[in-house]
Amino acid sequence: MFVFWVVTLALISCALTLLTKTVVPSSISLATLDENLGADSRGTKSGNGVGATGSPLSETETSPVHGTLPNLPSRPAMIYYSAAGSGVAEVKVINSGFVLHGYMGLKTLVIKTIGLIFSVSSGLSLGKEGPYVHIATCVGNICCRLFAKYNQNDGKRREVLSASAASGVAVAFGAPIGGVLFSLEEVSYYFPPKTLFRTFFCCIAATLSLKFLNPYGTGKIVLFEVRYLSDWQIFEIFIFILLGIMGGAAGALFIKASSLWARSFRRIPAIKRWPMLEVFLVALVTGIISFWNRYTKLPVTELLFELASPCESDVESTGLCPRTDGILEIVQYLLMAFVIKSFLTIITFGIKVPAGIYVPSMVVGGLMGRIVGHLIQYWALRHPTFFLFDSCPAVAGIESCVTPGVYALIAAGATMCGVTRLSVTLPVILFELTGSLNHVLPFSLSVLCAKWTADAIEPRSIYDLLTDMNSYPFLDSKLQPTTDAELGDIVRPVRKNRIIDISASPLVPATDLRLKLEHLLMAGELDSGLPILRDGVLAGLIPAPDLEYALDTLRDDEENAVCLMTLDTSRAVYDGDNEDEDAIQVDFNQFIDPAPVALDIHSPIDLVYQCFAKLGLRYLCVTQDGKYAGLVHKKAFVKFMKENSD
Repeated sequence: MFVFWVVTLALISCALTLLTKTVVPSSISLATLDENLGADSRGTKSGNGVGATGSPLSETETSPVHGTLPNLPSRPAMIYYSAAGSGVAEVKVINSGFVLHGYMGLKTLVIKTIGLIFSVSSGLSLGKEGPYVHIATCVGNICCRLFAKYNQNDGKRREVLSASAASGVAVAFGAPIGGVLFSLEEVSYYFPPKTLFRTFFCCIAATLSLKFLNPYGTGKIVLFEVRYLSDWQIFEIFIFILLGIMGGAAGALFIKASSLWARSFRRIPAIKRWPMLEVFLVALVTGIISFWNRYTKLPVTELLFELASPCESDVESTGLCPRTDGILEIVQYLLMAFVIKSFLTIITFGIKVPAGIYVPSMVVGGLMGRIVGHLIQYWALRHPTFFLFDSCPAVAGIESCVTPGVYALIAAGATMCGVTRLSVTLPVILFELTGSLNHVLPFSLSVLCAKWTADAIEPRSIYDLLTDMNSYPFLDSKLQPTTDAELGDIVRPVRKNRIIDISASPLVPATDLRLKLEHLLMAGELDSGLPILRDGVLAGLIPAPDLEYALDTLRDDEENAVCLMTLDTSRAVYDGDNEDEDAIQVDFNQFIDPAPVALDIHSPIDLVYQCFAKLGLRYLCVTQDGKYAGLVHKKAFVKFMKENSD
């Protein structure tokens, strides 16, 4: 019956998640949706902005709407599910200025919330804390639509999204300060001082709401809140360092194992074609091998609470607080649980259900830390006169010298650091969970050692892995370029189908604009723009999404419409053929950016990096001697940076 409910609830969650399926048409080549942990691809892939043969789109190619592209056969459809996974990596990418349509809509919010209930109830090795970030960000994004100030300003919207993500962590761990630091350290791309206070206010409001609602029925704001009354001993500092190293190594190896699993098992055609089959197999394996171990059968949050809890005055004979002669037996059970949970967490991460990685990674680390804690405890009880234990208080009790729960929580934080590379945030969250000021130093020391160890084994965090495998155009604002290249090393030659030339007349046929838009579509740069040139000089730019919206409003009049593409109406004289003298004139001035961000072609890469990172630009115009010299898309710049950093 246990296995039946695990499989049933997991399949229900998967079925709901599959309702958020998003298919990018095969005519679009988006580098942001390549084969990965979160998105699926059918057929072969082609590069961004190139034809099937690897050559750039030529000027002779025609639109798929108004003609055919002989050098560009149909591209594969790209599929992703916006309710799957935790969504934290996508929130980071969206906050950096990139657009993932549907990832923060009402449909995703409702389905992910309901699907998360079933996925957590199934008993799979996953957590709800990561999806809380995505769900909270969806709420913030939907609320932005109610206010024009935020709905029409991407910068303001991203500030709200940053605060929303922070509130998700605050609710998940009952840690408002940790939520603020999480947003600052991990999610936010640009975090001005004024946003700090607003984010803090949002986290406090979210935590107070949780306190009043009392969802756990205990009056506490988190399910696994623990309190340590005894202080740590001097000799334990070396063990805390060891736990940090072990946790960092475990987190880094988890990332490598997850990448290997995604590139091997998930490329099996049947698994790739039917995501529910993978969920069924993972749930079946989870139910079968988890049932026989007391600790693996528990929900991950409850298991973490038991691992981190100190023993009370009553000593159990079968639980995690055994007598001296029962410690080694408990260690065997914990060791089996550690192996099982590690395996299940690896194969569960990336399946098509709402799932987080925070608590599962902490559980794996908690099991490891509890094992070490019990071994040290057994040693101290068997050899109380050993010189290391001279500082222990002479008080009878199994935890008079060593508290295994502290070791478990320290290793849990270290393993989570190895997976996520959060450094400042984690000690604060652990402090807010325990309320123990005495243990802030051990928490911080182990997290530092974990980060150093994990960076040495695997430089990427789990979010970096998802970003790379999804080929999201994410530019890490915390890094600095070291190359001495110039902007001219990236820019491509100017092509007629990528510009709007108003030298002869500022009135441009709508059909020509639609054709240029289709070329951007085929290149996967529909979030780019079309520069407006007059005599080779940059006179403005119209973003592709705005142009698409403007053309769609013309509807049946598009064939006969000419569009005014300049603010200088005195030159608005159509220079077309006589048969087009009755053309409908439409003013597109409201969609034109008269002063797009532009840099000289000899600008250093460091300056280009700062523009993309600090301003959140999606594209950048390039000039040379006052003349337009090209446009650099963020995707091309990210690709250039990755090639030069390898």
